[in-house]
Amino acid sequence: MAHNLLQGKKGIIFGALDANSIAWKTAERCVQEGAQIVLTNAPIALRMGEINKLAESCNAPVIPADATSMDDLNNLFTKSMEHFGGKIDFILHSIGMSVNVRKGKPYTDLDYDFYHKGLDISAMSLHRVLQTAYKLDALNEWGSVVALTYIAAQRVFPDYSDMADAKSMLESIARSFGYHYGVKNKVRINTISQSPTRTTAGSGVKGFDGFISYAEKMSPLGNASADQCADYTVSLFSDYTKMVTMQNLFHDGGFSFTGISQAVVDQMEK
Repeated sequence: MAHNLLQGKKGIIFGALDANSIAWKTAERCVQEGAQIVLTNAPIALRMGEINKLAESCNAPVIPADATSMDDLNNLFTKSMEHFGGKIDFILHSIGMSVNVRKGKPYTDLDYDFYHKGLDISAMSLHRVLQTAYKLDALNEWGSVVALTYIAAQRVFPDYSDMADAKSMLESIARSFGYHYGVKNKVRINTISQSPTRTTAGSGVKGFDGFISYAEKMSPLGNASADQCADYTVSLFSDYTKMVTMQNLFHDGGFSFTGISQAVVDQMEK
């Protein structure tokens, strides 16, 4: 059920790849709640994914942009403001990639070229997006930026490897830029630490099925779905969360604050 939470608002959604992705679900929810959106992803991801289907259903243009390219980001924001006829109200950063994870490199034997690339794509890209918007004065007052993260930024999940470092950097950038953008233009910047979710990207992590099963048993409410994450993201884009900024918000059914659950105890005693 829609509540017109984003009526009249305009935003950019980074990272929608296919119908399983959180960015895809969020784009649909934003439009259902009354927003106009621009969709963007790296050119190679646009070729691999199905974003044109989403663009058609959301009546949204697709503007290719490599989030590690300042020229691409300048073009994206300039063209988005031209399309909207004004400034932007919200941004979703749903970007993450580790070549080391894809190649099965253990954390104790990382390829540093891959490591640098992963940090650039997964974390520094948020700084690039924010810096571009800041310099172009692209965001309206009380605008909202949300980036997706994972609890591996705070706790060790061995096979998450260098993506954990990238998520730690991502959360730090959100806090630091959140201060500066808040002072300048009352723009708020937050990260959502989502449950493990069956997306195309998430499923690439070794042992992912076990990961999901364990989190489900540990979480009092169970794992949060991609659709539920989209709902939560919409609430952070809305005017109901104007005073929330620089936060890492756990959206994980209580996993983050559960020491051990009875379900896990029972499993271990079998």
